[in-house]
Amino acid sequence: MPFSNFLIIYILLSSYHILSHALIEQNQTIESMMLQACDKVNNQDTCLSSMHSRTISHGHSNPTSVLKAAIENTLNEAISAIDMITRFNTLSISYREQIAIEDCKELLDFSVSELAWSLSEMNKIRAGLKNPHDSEGNLKAWLSAALSNQDTCLEGFEGTDHRLERYIRGSLAQVTQLIGNVLTLYTQMHTLPFKPPRNNSTYTQLENEKFPSWMTDGDKELLVSSSNRMHVDSIVSLDGTGHYRSVTEAIFEAPSYSSRRYVIYVKKGVYNENIDMKKKKMNIMLVGDGIGETVITGNRNFMQGWTTFRTATVAVSGKGFIARDITFRNTAGAQNHQGVALRVDSDKSAFYRCSMEGYQDTLYAHSLRQFYRECTISGTIDFIFGNGAAVLQNCKIFTREPLPFQKVTITAQGRKDPHQSTGFSIQDSYVYATKPTYLGRPWKQFSRTVFMNTYMSGLVQPRGWLEWYGDFGLGTLWYGEYKNYGPGAAVSGRVRWPGYHIITDASVASFFTVGRFIDGLSWLPHTGIKFSAGLTN
Repeated sequence: MPFSNFLIIYILLSSYHILSHALIEQNQTIESMMLQACDKVNNQDTCLSSMHSRTISHGHSNPTSVLKAAIENTLNEAISAIDMITRFNTLSISYREQIAIEDCKELLDFSVSELAWSLSEMNKIRAGLKNPHDSEGNLKAWLSAALSNQDTCLEGFEGTDHRLERYIRGSLAQVTQLIGNVLTLYTQMHTLPFKPPRNNSTYTQLENEKFPSWMTDGDKELLVSSSNRMHVDSIVSLDGTGHYRSVTEAIFEAPSYSSRRYVIYVKKGVYNENIDMKKKKMNIMLVGDGIGETVITGNRNFMQGWTTFRTATVAVSGKGFIARDITFRNTAGAQNHQGVALRVDSDKSAFYRCSMEGYQDTLYAHSLRQFYRECTISGTIDFIFGNGAAVLQNCKIFTREPLPFQKVTITAQGRKDPHQSTGFSIQDSYVYATKPTYLGRPWKQFSRTVFMNTYMSGLVQPRGWLEWYGDFGLGTLWYGEYKNYGPGAAVSGRVRWPGYHIITDASVASFFTVGRFIDGLSWLPHTGIKFSAGLTN
């Protein structure tokens, strides 16, 4: 046989061995991914069988198809959990238990939606309709939110005998574990911490924005025009000169699942009402006449039998909510403990020149991506709390008089898993402490909060941060300070916890900016609210 034929056979055999090795490696990767997706769940064999059948039904096996199958499997479990929890209604013996069960159903419904959005995004990626890199912010935000909803459900049973909580905890354990597995899989496949930014420039929307097609000329001038010149869809007024006398009525009549901005102008006045804006009310914008002029107020609180989740004077869940020039207030007072002024579960929501006034648990940044610009927030204990991914920019933070022996803490961030993309970033803001004050304490194990370029008055305590209890979370939290100033900003006396960081590297600080931390360049320009995308100095 000629040498050239030997060479051809050798090349073919080598190619076969390389291809076989690659296929074996891919199969091993797929198998390990399936094991990860079913890690620590009840009846792992059933889970793996479901994963195999779902992956095969997608036509071919690869990491993306396994991830998609894992989301499908988790979505079905979440739907089943809602059915299971509904059965507990008849077992509730107190008002608080009934509210807690209703909270659980709504929160699991949030998780179902967030998993469904994730599945839709995966389908678009598989079909080539979306770039995987462009979808990263969405998928991390939605899966992070879905993972935490079950915890909020269980927290609602505080103040009960915990009998029902124990039953419900068992129903939720599988869902929580599966969501955590999916989030871990996705993170391992797609992301690295503190990776280089795509765009670290400072960006001001009003100077550079090309407005989206659904914005009218009136919408474009929302920040620069007076209220009587802007385009609005409905008007609320206490004196009867508008379309409605209450904000609740106006929201009820607003379109559901709207793809365009729906603007509700709320004239000056004090509106005594509790507003629960459900997730179907998308792209709603509330515009008032200014802080202290247009006020929405309530006094629901924990001592009345409400869950913390349900104490909110205003709660917003629909995507794309915007508020401007409004005060959200809870007057329950320090003596009634938890009393939320504003709760936010709205993805890509923004608040401009708003005030959130309360005592304990004023602003509940519960989940998903949120932005606050030139707002004021006041309170006593953990008065900025939750597990959203929130950036507060050019905001003023005021402390109020707590109960005797209470310690004033500004933040209590609730990140429970290291793969969640959540946390609080307070940038270019002002902390005006009138009582000895701490910047935050770790509500959950992986709590994450940073203060950057922020003024701190003298009553911010030298150690800066406070323990939740014992050494809980001190090695797993991520707290940081970067270029803060003022008499309370000195870092020499700060805590020495393993998870506390004095940030000196601008590239680390830039991770917590609008452009990177909440993927702001992809959605904030559409809100009509100015912002800085990167570090300002």
